Amino acid sequence: MATATTSSGGKKSASTKSAAKRAPAKKTAASAARAQDAVALLKADHRAVEKLFSQFEQAKDDDRKGQIAAQICMELRVHTQIEEEIFYPTSREFLKDDDIVDEAVVEHAAAKDLIAEIEAMQPGEDLFDAKVTVLQEQIEHHVEEEEKEFFPQVQKTDMDLKAIGQQMKARKDELMAQIDGGQGRAVQ
Repeated sequence: MATATTSSGGKKSASTKSAAKRAPAKKTAASAARAQDAVALLKADHRAVEKLFSQFEQAKDDDRKGQIAAQICMELRVHTQIEEEIFYPTSREFLKDDDIVDEAVVEHAAAKDLIAEIEAMQPGEDLFDAKVTVLQEQIEHHVEEEEKEFFPQVQKTDMDLKAIGQQMKARKDELMAQIDGGQGRAVQ
């Protein structure tokens, strides 16, 4: 590895300059992760669940389908809880139209009913795959409405998305720790 030296002019060598550039980048990335805004956090959850649904579609083995379905249900339970506890109530304060929040709450209720049915079943049972597929369709519809209508409206307000994102991240970590402590996290 090249050593850092200074020339008579006091300038740092190229290797020192590049090391100095890397250090702040790591700090910035860590800060950005901590300061992720609410919309970015929710979209990341959406992408994670989409990936799990895709894995479910490709799974052939009932045990694997059961593991993936359990992970989907857990992720959605945590996601809906942080939205309902933090994001939706705060959004109501800033949006002029409560209808979009009301619709999201009703869609959550329907999804939670289906999640409960899936969790009460065993993979391979009649309608297990169909219920996961219908849940996927419901979630895809919900995600599309949130990302194309709800989130853009919220982003136009004065809502402090970074502060709300931090609250949501802390609550999500707390819920995940409860799940990990209680029964262990499902396989991803």
